[in-house]
Amino acid sequence: MEKGKKLNGRYKIIRSVGSGGMANVYLARDLILERDVAVKVLRFDFRDDQNTIRRFKREALAATELIHPNIVSVYDVGEEENNQYIVMEYIKGMDLKHYIHSNFPIPYQKVLDIMRQILAAVEEAHKNRIIHRDLKPQNVLIDESGVVKITDFGIAVALSQTSITQTNSLLGSVHYLSPEQARGGMATNQSDIYSLGIILYELLTGNVPFEGESAVSIALKHFQESLPSVKDFDHRIPQSLENVVLKATAKETIDRYRSVQEMASDLETSLSPQRIKESKFIPASLMEKTKILQPIIPVAPTAIVDVEEKAPDPKNKKQNNEINKDTKPKKKQRKIFWLTLLLLLLIITGSMVAFALTAPKDVLIPDVAGMSKEEAENALLAVDLYVNTTIIETSEDVKEGLVTRTDPEVDSSVKEETDVNLYISSGKETVSFKDYTGEPYEEVRAELIEQGFITKRIDESSNTFSEGSIIEQSIDEDEEVVPSETTVTLTVSTGEAKFEMKDLTGYSEKGVQDYANEKGLTVTINKDYSGEVSEGQVISQDPPTGELLSSGASISVVISLGEKPEQTFSKTVTIPYAEPKTNESEKAESESGKKAESGSQESTPIPNEVVIYIEDNEHTLEDEFQKFTITEDFETVIPFVLQEGDTGTYRIERDGEVIEENTKVTAE
Repeated sequence: MEKGKKLNGRYKIIRSVGSGGMANVYLARDLILERDVAVKVLRFDFRDDQNTIRRFKREALAATELIHPNIVSVYDVGEEENNQYIVMEYIKGMDLKHYIHSNFPIPYQKVLDIMRQILAAVEEAHKNRIIHRDLKPQNVLIDESGVVKITDFGIAVALSQTSITQTNSLLGSVHYLSPEQARGGMATNQSDIYSLGIILYELLTGNVPFEGESAVSIALKHFQESLPSVKDFDHRIPQSLENVVLKATAKETIDRYRSVQEMASDLETSLSPQRIKESKFIPASLMEKTKILQPIIPVAPTAIVDVEEKAPDPKNKKQNNEINKDTKPKKKQRKIFWLTLLLLLLIITGSMVAFALTAPKDVLIPDVAGMSKEEAENALLAVDLYVNTTIIETSEDVKEGLVTRTDPEVDSSVKEETDVNLYISSGKETVSFKDYTGEPYEEVRAELIEQGFITKRIDESSNTFSEGSIIEQSIDEDEEVVPSETTVTLTVSTGEAKFEMKDLTGYSEKGVQDYANEKGLTVTINKDYSGEVSEGQVISQDPPTGELLSSGASISVVISLGEKPEQTFSKTVTIPYAEPKTNESEKAESESGKKAESGSQESTPIPNEVVIYIEDNEHTLEDEFQKFTITEDFETVIPFVLQEGDTGTYRIERDGEVIEENTKVTAE
């Protein structure tokens, strides 16, 4: 299919990414959802083959029923210009075959992680009564983030569609083909489990277990020869892990795991120290002295198709005859089987005897804490132990690069040649420092102290940050630091810049305004009279000199109007006359005298002594203003000299007694 072609006006072909047994696969762009997709298009030479078209459609139907994070999703199915196509999730990465080639040897934990995801996907398929039938590394994809996804359910079979299972051709790769499939039997869930066992074998060894000059010879080995031991390839592989391979790839389905879930559970604990002393798995069927072989229900006269073909070729009709010529009669096959079984029993018996004689001794795990990795490896080798995996972890006590502990633990009793995991210190645990800019200092300080930091404070004015908030920090955001070894300096806002209030005494009004403008102050000017400060100069200010202010504050000053102007006015008052007080004898003499003189003339009144005191600009109440006598009511005028707005006072005494006083004398 040419580059740039649009399928259904939506999927624009970008380039070819591969081909399979029935279809070619292209990278395309979904123009509606703006995403890359994989488009599988039925090959040109199968467009007229109705059986192939039906199988191709079944692939889409089977895949759409499976929704799982470890199964490639199918988005769309369609046909255009006689092109049958399936639109699937595009996985940017590589298949498992390439991954093994590029990354071998693969750490055991990574092997388990990959298998865990594959098993989860197959378990989901089996729950939906779908057998994959073509499980192999080429059909397992790994994206750039390490997520595993199974693809190509093109030959998967729904158990409910029993007629489909009885096909005359086996399209799965012969290197991963189960014995019952190779003999032409019906594929079951255990057939997928066998293929999973071969995939696990390849992950551990980097190779497939059986090779041959032809697909037929390889297929025969699957049900005639014992699986090579993974421990022969790498003696460090735990027996418990090899047992998973052996049980999954048992020749008889009855000896294999009953389900993918059972295999996953067994695999999950295969590296556990508790399983170190586990014995090698021997199928129950091999332990029986006499065994009646279960007949295989053939699907059709033919049994094996070369894996390189991967799909039925409509033009090739002689294949079945060629395979039949290469296959021996059933009687001869049974003879070969019994000879092989006998040979296996002899090998197993010999192996058990050899194992008993050469069984590894028990040794104690040495204490390698505090050693370098190389020193620890040498210490373990000295007692015939091997380092399996190196794991990095933080430590508050052990320096970076040194061993913190082992698994199994120190002084644990294990067999010689046991693999030991080393834990290496990456130093004290670090934290990613946060950005505290703008946050309240007291809250941040409490949080940092709780984490183990040492804090220092620097105060600084700021027109941007409110008082008490953090302006700057000495450690950058997201910097990895060890709290107990780190001092953090926090610059804290004291609010806007402060300055001392100046002494404005003697300033003119213009001088005050210039000062206020310079400092960004708001000024209020009041005016008042002053006999001490010259007109036009500052008498007083608020706030006082030296008080701290910030820009925007308000101040007020009082400017002198000079002395108050004088005004002269007077007050008219009437002073009543009062007869002087006398005693009884003086009164009697006075009355007799009056009688003697009566008829000749009237008596003379006794005068009152009057003293007037005033207070104004020219007088004080301590000095007498006027002093005179009266013998009758007397009206007098009292003059005042006062400044505008001031009040005067006067006091009048008659014969030593105050008869009138006014302290609020004004011109009005």
